[in-house]
Amino acid sequence: MSPGERLPSSRALVDRHRVSPVTVSRALGLLAAEGLVVTRPGSGAFAAPRAEAGGEPADLDWQAVTLGDRSVDASGVSWLLTPAPDGTATLSGGYLHPTLQPVRALATAAARAARRPDAWEMPRLGGVPELRAWFARTVGGGVSPADVLITSGGQQSLTTVLRALLPPGAPLLVESPTYLGVLAVARASGLHPVPVPVDAGGVRPDLLAEAFAMSGARAFYTQPAFHNPTGTVLAAERRERVLDAARAAGAFVVEDDYARYLGIEAPPPPLITQDTGGRVVHIASLTKATAPSLRVAAVIARGPVAERIRATQLVEEFFPARPLQETLLELVSSPGWPRHLRSVRAALRSRRDALLTAFARDLPELRIDRPAGGLHLWARLPDGVDDTALAEAALRAGVLVSAGRPFFPAEAPAPHLRISYATAASEAELAEGVRRLAAVLRS
Repeated sequence: MSPGERLPSSRALVDRHRVSPVTVSRALGLLAAEGLVVTRPGSGAFAAPRAEAGGEPADLDWQAVTLGDRSVDASGVSWLLTPAPDGTATLSGGYLHPTLQPVRALATAAARAARRPDAWEMPRLGGVPELRAWFARTVGGGVSPADVLITSGGQQSLTTVLRALLPPGAPLLVESPTYLGVLAVARASGLHPVPVPVDAGGVRPDLLAEAFAMSGARAFYTQPAFHNPTGTVLAAERRERVLDAARAAGAFVVEDDYARYLGIEAPPPPLITQDTGGRVVHIASLTKATAPSLRVAAVIARGPVAERIRATQLVEEFFPARPLQETLLELVSSPGWPRHLRSVRAALRSRRDALLTAFARDLPELRIDRPAGGLHLWARLPDGVDDTALAEAALRAGVLVSAGRPFFPAEAPAPHLRISYATAASEAELAEGVRRLAAVLRS
């Protein structure tokens, strides 16, 4: 449209595109925010003036020389955070669907937190004391509030902890496969992820001890409860052996407890409750059980490493926003918090079972374990299938899934897909997604 030209009326746009007035209003708002449209009350919306061409574009090639050969690859994380196109069956993602989030309870908690006279004051270093005490009680195992550091979400916790523990160039042992976000953080920090295979019982302690010996690593990252992406839980007989391997290597264990509140079945206690030597650094996050923008978590550590982590957080970000800390404290202290958790667990159980039923009906040739919690199924594809190409073809066919290959820090031993059952709008969408995926796989 020419600058200054009037857009059709909202009613005309509703009729033309067969959408609701709310959709048209949101679309116009987005266009205005992007500077493409100017709205004038009482007159309508008009195409915005175009910026005048400023001659030759600036020469920015010098930056390639200055930045050097180091790069930060966010492609895997951005894939997981990018919304699916309209009409797509969403079987990938790391958060609860909005209908499963405690939206009303969060709004109430945020309103109460914001009304406090000191809500916008600087919090105590380390975090709001009452929230630190709540995390200490819920983790258990002799953890005290003094051991707890409030952080700006699980991903920021990983960044802070890994930078505090390891210098650039150091090896970091990780489960294979593992969470995409830790691989991105490790590589961006100049660390070298070293794979340790996972099977149905979690990480293999024999190979963990071997990896410590061969690499000289001083830290191991693990998700013992509802591992992402496989959904496995570290077997009871392996827990002490994992800690023994770390003791023998003089190494830390970074325990990412992201899914404790997403257990369809009750998970075992955190590894830190078995640790008496300050070897486990525990990350506790509630974002997955609440909402993506509630970026508050806790890091629990003992001894000099705790001081190192606190100092690293202080120089990197000062402290997490106090209103968010107070909001989380209001939420978890309310009578509705246990009810929300029961509701989420029941919904996850129903969705998991519905998804497994759909796979048994439409894709019985895939091998899929039944997870006891978390958000994902881990599907073993037939040999010879290119999982990355399959995921791309599936998206073109209207179903979003995650290829398994990026979850491996080195070569993938077999093709897999990670299928999420918490991000779709309904169980009917899950079934439709499997039907579309089956059609793609068989073509």
